[in-house]
Amino acid sequence: MLANAHEPRLLRWLDCVTEGVGRAIAWLVVIMMVVQFAIVVLRYIFGINSIVMQESVMYMHAAVFLLGAGWTLRHDGHVRVDIFYRKMSDKGRAWVDLLGTLFLLLPVAAFIAISSFNYVATSWAIMERSGDGGIPAVFLLKSLILAMVALLLIQAVAQLIRQVLIIRGKLSSSAPVHEEMI
Repeated sequence: MLANAHEPRLLRWLDCVTEGVGRAIAWLVVIMMVVQFAIVVLRYIFGINSIVMQESVMYMHAAVFLLGAGWTLRHDGHVRVDIFYRKMSDKGRAWVDLLGTLFLLLPVAAFIAISSFNYVATSWAIMERSGDGGIPAVFLLKSLILAMVALLLIQAVAQLIRQVLIIRGKLSSSAPVHEEMI
């Protein structure tokens, strides 16, 4: 989905935030692969084991998954059964996306935020650390849950604005490109 010159400034800004976070977090995949390779080499060739390195891979994987959720939503990359959706008109798809955002995404994001807030706050209150002598910042790892919710909400607002504009005929739809079924 490329930026449309007719999009409102707020919509472009929200998409820019999501896009920036997504592109930045994608680099963690490369770093994670290098660290994992180093772990294997150190362990099996040199007999050296590092809990901090092992945990860092887990932290990076969590960051990629959780912080990349908004970017994946922006690029229509989440799993969807497209049997009817892809045959709909632009306005029909916009209605499905609008209702899905209002009645699925927003309630699920709110549920995750509400149910995880005390979990994260407690971790911060005790400055939770790794029990195995690894990274002394478990509280930061758990904070990624709330960061994911925030990023999903940013993209949800962008999605709502975009879909309303499409439904009202004020913005052309950029229909998602999906692989054809064989």
